[in-house]
Amino acid sequence: MTRVALYARYSSDNQREASIEDQFRLCEEHAAREGWGIVERHSDAAISGSSTILRPGIQQLVREAQSGRYDVVLAEALDRISRDQADVATLFKHLKFAGVTIVTLAEGEISELHVGLKGTMNALFLKDLADKTRRGLRGRVEKGKSGGGNAYGYRVVKQYDAHGEPIRGDREIVPEEAEIVRRIFRDFAAGVSPRNIAKALNKEGIPGPNGKLWNNTTLRGHVSRGTGIVNNELYIGRLVWNRLRYMKDPSTGKRVSRLNPESEWIITEVPELRIVPDELWKAAKAKQAELTDKYANVIAAVRQHHRTNRLNGTHRPKSLLSGLIFCGCCGGPYSLRGQARFACSAHVTNNSCSNSRTISREDLETRVLAGLKDRMMAPEAAEAAMRAFAEETNRLNRERRSSGELARVELAKVDKALKEIVQAIEDGGYSRMLMDRLRELETRQEALQERMATTPEPLPDIHPNVAHIYRRKVERLAEALNHPKERQEAAEALRGLIERVVLTPGPKRGQIDATLHGELGTILEWVERQAAGKSAKKNTPRGDSSGVSVSVVAGVGFEPTTFRL
Repeated sequence: MTRVALYARYSSDNQREASIEDQFRLCEEHAAREGWGIVERHSDAAISGSSTILRPGIQQLVREAQSGRYDVVLAEALDRISRDQADVATLFKHLKFAGVTIVTLAEGEISELHVGLKGTMNALFLKDLADKTRRGLRGRVEKGKSGGGNAYGYRVVKQYDAHGEPIRGDREIVPEEAEIVRRIFRDFAAGVSPRNIAKALNKEGIPGPNGKLWNNTTLRGHVSRGTGIVNNELYIGRLVWNRLRYMKDPSTGKRVSRLNPESEWIITEVPELRIVPDELWKAAKAKQAELTDKYANVIAAVRQHHRTNRLNGTHRPKSLLSGLIFCGCCGGPYSLRGQARFACSAHVTNNSCSNSRTISREDLETRVLAGLKDRMMAPEAAEAAMRAFAEETNRLNRERRSSGELARVELAKVDKALKEIVQAIEDGGYSRMLMDRLRELETRQEALQERMATTPEPLPDIHPNVAHIYRRKVERLAEALNHPKERQEAAEALRGLIERVVLTPGPKRGQIDATLHGELGTILEWVERQAAGKSAKKNTPRGDSSGVSVSVVAGVGFEPTTFRL
């Protein structure tokens, strides 16, 4: 029986989720008429057809086709699969290579001719649709109406014409938000930084655009692109449209913006939407220019440093722990700030986190490296853990090899019995009992074949001496941490042992607790056993004396470990 996978998609507001069910129903009816067996259904809801890169449904379909799961992909029409000509051609080639045919209800079996002609038609449809949309939006903007989206300080006006049709693009000022906008401009012109303005607004509980928290980028934006509160010319009654154009990156399918030449901008005066007085706008722009000049030399110096720094090409992290430190209160990242101190980014950026505790880079690195060396890198622990790991891996290998051999022996017996029954039937010995036995053996044959196909291959056996070798390497790394010349190189090698470091305010003023989450569960499991033995002698709960917790899953792997620094 021909195995078929169904694919459906809907993309726009003019369609609904039930559209996918409608497409599936039509495809199911066609498959039933052809006598095909449906083995899988894939769909993508509310996703554009202009690219397949970001569609999980189509990606899963291709993977399963390449694994030989089905023979035919059935869809309502080729444009349901993709409207992008290059994507259609690439998909067709991949499926053809996998021996899978594309069939649609509208076009029938898809060939190279369909891919070329239909792909071109779909590409032209998308371009024509985009051009018509842009023409409509431009006409709206030239009449002083919105060209899409909305800005903080305004709300959409819902009204209808004489025929009951909605009138789109009108908006009006929201007085409360307008006052916040003027406040932002006054503070900015007075020299208050966007970060401090955002902190103050968040502290007062004033919601930002779309109800989100304020942050410095929301306020300062990008000058040339006209983004950010202090760059939005709508606040002085000027509607600027077509400043940016958007394109999809063909390698990722994600939309990126490009700045259009100023000659292509569409500017319309809308004085009724002015929020910020002209004098205040000019004062804010003057402060912005002053700050730009102030930091221009700094930026130039930094760029020159990056060009001339011989180590820049190595792309080393800013510090040993860059990207590995997180806040225990909000879960967000800790980043390196002024005076070489780590601070919660959410607290610094918009005051959305209450964790104000900071820690010097040197202090934190010292604590982390000491924890790695003294707890995770103990040579005795390393040797014992690696020995246990080698023994467990080799034991599992023996079981897998034995299981595979038993399955192969039984499969050979089943194959032989099947041949004997088939020969008996061909010789005229047909009976119902014989046919029942035939089906029973065929079922067992399929089960054995599937079992052998899904059984993981044994890993290479680990030589018992690996524990001693690993111990010597651990001793060498630990020793390198004590030598200034080798410390940096050794420390960077140890980044691979760290999953994350969580910083949480302690009970005392200025205290900050650090918890390290690492990957060497095998080593810490041994450490925990030793600590548990000591704790038992002292009649204390297991693990209390060491602060170490770990869970080992034999045959699967070792879960991340945690201990206080």
